[in-house]
Amino acid sequence: MRNTAIATIAAVLLAGTASADTLREALVSAYQTNPTLTGQRESLRATDANVAIAKAAGRPTLSATAGINKDLSRSGILDTGGSGPTLSVGADLSYPLFSGGRVKNSVKAAEKRVEAGRATLRAVEGDVFTQAVASYMDVIRDRATVELNANNVKVLETNLQATNDRFEIGDLTRTDVAQSEARLQLGRSRLALAIGQQTASEARYREVMGHPPGTLAPPPPLPPLPNTEAEAVQIALADNPDLLSVQRQTVAAGYDIRVAEGTRLPSVSAGISGTYLNNLNGNNGPAPNTGTQTTAGVNVSLPLFQGGLPAARIRQSEALRGQLQEQVVGTERAVVSTTRAAFANYHAAQKAIESQTVAVKANELALEGVRAEQSVGTRTVLDVLDAEQELLNSQVLLVTARRDAYVAGFQLLNAMGQAEAQDLGLDGGPLYDPLGNYRRVAGNWSDWARDPKYVPVATRTVDSSEMPASPIVTPDVVPAPFAPPTTGIPVTAPATTGVTQPPQ
Repeated sequence: MRNTAIATIAAVLLAGTASADTLREALVSAYQTNPTLTGQRESLRATDANVAIAKAAGRPTLSATAGINKDLSRSGILDTGGSGPTLSVGADLSYPLFSGGRVKNSVKAAEKRVEAGRATLRAVEGDVFTQAVASYMDVIRDRATVELNANNVKVLETNLQATNDRFEIGDLTRTDVAQSEARLQLGRSRLALAIGQQTASEARYREVMGHPPGTLAPPPPLPPLPNTEAEAVQIALADNPDLLSVQRQTVAAGYDIRVAEGTRLPSVSAGISGTYLNNLNGNNGPAPNTGTQTTAGVNVSLPLFQGGLPAARIRQSEALRGQLQEQVVGTERAVVSTTRAAFANYHAAQKAIESQTVAVKANELALEGVRAEQSVGTRTVLDVLDAEQELLNSQVLLVTARRDAYVAGFQLLNAMGQAEAQDLGLDGGPLYDPLGNYRRVAGNWSDWARDPKYVPVATRTVDSSEMPASPIVTPDVVPAPFAPPTTGIPVTAPATTGVTQPPQ
């Protein structure tokens, strides 16, 4: 079922128009430059290094020492006839043979936390894409709302002019003029609010995607979603990355308990050491000036009493695992709740679309009839104004319902673990491979290996013209490039498909 959904999502997201920004292009931009997502990748890389750190505790260690020493004074039995200086060079090789299972369990815990980190990265990808879809749909909705309100203002201006003309010839009263004027000012007020909301939506789009929105194409259809709430919950409980992450963390905490228990067991290590000594000034007598020594042995360390430290660490580890077990239940509850809510919101929005589509058509007919009746004197100016407002309200509600349905559908996909990069079939370049870094660092033996200096991948959305003289964020902290200069946020956009404009 998951593979079928992935193939369907990839197919629908490949759709779009060449003349406008598509949802797929917006998701590619978010995938490549969103700082929440790129930061989580670096967090996973840090988690990968914990495996190498755990493995290092079970590997041999080699150290060398060197020193030049001169005696300042010697007397009595300690006076051997020479005061140095002496050169000493030594080397020690140690290999742990047994450590109570601490190394083995530490490695297993680190590996489970890597798996948890990968699941968390999946969850962050899904959340970022859900934000991107919501931002994309918000811009489409708010631009359509601005356009509807702008057209409504034009209609109200025409109505006011016609009312004034009829008032001048005595066909209407000053009350009719006042009603038209009041409704025009209300329309202008709502247009101003709609423009403010559009500006805010475009700012959020810029935050998530990394660039301002251009002309946005209608989104592709969502893939087929589960038919029942129970089916959606079943899929979510099998593949939700948040639930998978906390489950892996709980397993890792179980290994932590074994690590703590290992501190009560003996540890065994084998070692070889060698020393070279040279009396640089020579000795008084036949004694040689140089000497060497090599030693090999096995050391056993058996802890007898540690002041209660092992018991305290075991209790702490058990409590932390208990906390994670409770979090598993809490996360499962959240997954079930989110899935059910998204399923319900999607179907409610679908019904709202059906109802508002009928309402728009009905209000169009009603407005046409009221205008005809008003022309013969059976309807008042206020009736016409009310009919126009009803049509506008139904059109805005239709646009909003379409946005809500699409966002709720994508939220449902995210809750089911099917809204990640590999599911969406993004073709903006190779996808990030979390296994690549793990393979590179987990088995590393070199003490001198390191990565190049990190350069942020996420793009900054601040325009160079917006930078103050003394910014907090300086190039030595974040050398990421600025956003390209913008000419301003558009106020209106072309008509949204399926939205009926008010009759002029």
